[in-house]
Amino acid sequence: MAKATKVYINGKLIGNTEEPEAFVEEVKQKRRRNELTHELNITYYSDNNEIYIFTDPGRARRPVIIVENGVSKLNDEIIDKVESGELEWFDLINNGIIEYIDAEEEENAYIAMFEEDVTPEHTHLEIDPSTMLGICAGIIPYANHNSSPRNTMEAGMTKQALGLYVSNYNLRTDTRAHLLHQPQMPVVKTKSMESTEYDKRPSGQNFVVAILSYEGYNMEDALIMNKAALERGLGRSSFFRSYEASERRYPGGQEDHFEYPESMVRGYRSEEVYKYLDEDGLINPEVKVKSGDVLIGKTSPPRFLEDMDEFGTVAERRRETSVTVRHGEHGIVDAVMLTETVEGNKLAKVRIRDHRQPEYGDKFASRHGQKGVLGLIVPQENMPFNENGMCPDLLINPHAIPSRMSIGQVIEMLAGKAGCMEGHCMDGTPFTGVPETEIMDLLRENGYETSGRETLYNGITGEKFKAEIFVGVAYYQKLHHMTSDKVYARSRGPVQVLTRQPTEGRAREGGLRFGEMERDCLIAHGAALSLKERLLDESDKYEAIVCSECGRLAIRDRIRDRVYCSICGETETFPIEISYAFKLLLDELKSLCISPNLILDDKV
Repeated sequence: MAKATKVYINGKLIGNTEEPEAFVEEVKQKRRRNELTHELNITYYSDNNEIYIFTDPGRARRPVIIVENGVSKLNDEIIDKVESGELEWFDLINNGIIEYIDAEEEENAYIAMFEEDVTPEHTHLEIDPSTMLGICAGIIPYANHNSSPRNTMEAGMTKQALGLYVSNYNLRTDTRAHLLHQPQMPVVKTKSMESTEYDKRPSGQNFVVAILSYEGYNMEDALIMNKAALERGLGRSSFFRSYEASERRYPGGQEDHFEYPESMVRGYRSEEVYKYLDEDGLINPEVKVKSGDVLIGKTSPPRFLEDMDEFGTVAERRRETSVTVRHGEHGIVDAVMLTETVEGNKLAKVRIRDHRQPEYGDKFASRHGQKGVLGLIVPQENMPFNENGMCPDLLINPHAIPSRMSIGQVIEMLAGKAGCMEGHCMDGTPFTGVPETEIMDLLRENGYETSGRETLYNGITGEKFKAEIFVGVAYYQKLHHMTSDKVYARSRGPVQVLTRQPTEGRAREGGLRFGEMERDCLIAHGAALSLKERLLDESDKYEAIVCSECGRLAIRDRIRDRVYCSICGETETFPIEISYAFKLLLDELKSLCISPNLILDDKV
């Protein structure tokens, strides 16, 4: 007798069956007849004799057409009904014409790419081969010509591309938002873009791209851009950041106030930072502000009861709690809004706008995972040009193509070039887009080389390049990783209260991290004093006094101007330089009832 097949639902064993194939087939037929939910997926693994049923949320599932006896269930009659509006999407699912399958059920499915490929062995047919891709991967033209890691990278980078993220951005107060000034529809499109209406909210621009090494400034994926193109608005964007504050109420009837802080309040800054505030404590729109300037003047009641004044009453000295522009940021006040919170308190919001023109270090990417940062901005007169005087907007390095195998970009550049000459968009849908031969014919008709190569001239010397240069039109995206958000340096600044080491991170005016590997480099170079300077002098240097008798840290009584050991009394003590973190370690060991005694020795 055959061993019974175990049946699992969402990983939980619920029973077994003697006839696994019949059981799985019956469940599938019930699902197709709409007797069971279409969100159920079932799979039989014959090698370990188990049936898995999944209904849990969050699975990646995709629609495919059901094939029975070598015939697709989606025939011309049904397509006509869909076009006329008689049938809708869920009617196709409920009538068992289309079904959603997950990764598990796909294991035992035999799916045909095109209808002419269907044989009696096939179980399903693709609606369109590009439906195997999600929304982000679906915008990659000719994705079937790329290596898979590049498509994965692009699917992640599309989410970081700047565009028109909402149409009512001027009414919103998002904490941070980026807006591309002149987004364009791509010349090379995919069918997925039409389904998602990508053209209504595009997030990129069409660049004329030449694949050429230029003085080494586009080495290692760096990009070279035409200065004139940037001045015409290519890659230009705005960055918005919103700040807010509310007049909170505290127990005891005290509350915050929006006001121009008086010089008496505790924590008063300099008069310079308040110069843009009105009497109500709010800044005016279209004022240029920099890091540290006050946007919303606010004072709060004291945290603790103050000392009594000469009349025996408590003198309330308010403290300054204004909202200032973040460290390292600047811009123009775009909007000032005054409203109320749910509790009825006054609420102020200020939105700052910063104009961003592409600069060195800004990140751009094509739709094929070819990401890079701007390495050089070249005046148009120094850019390579063709016989018509046309200069490319962008130069990318030839080494970026062969090892990455992103041939989709090469084909996109050809299709983009043909589309520009023909004056219409090209279909670059993976598997079913315009074939290369057709693109070549269009280029030939318009007087271009079918290979996309052109003769270019050196913009500096005027000489003809000995090699022909591949030139085309590609859709490039500006990503939100910009130099102005990341560049940072510090000479001095705040330290942490506990360890007295510099704070961490750009937002907190922190120190630059000197890690283990940097330390190893200095050790390897024998630069001991540089290492001491980085990790001690410029970090948390502390002068401790050590008792010569017991080796414990001694006490300096500044009021009585004496130094003594808490155990040995007034003995001889010696000052030593240590890291404050080490002094903290000694204190924490004491809290564990361990007495760390330091053994002192003369410097050799």
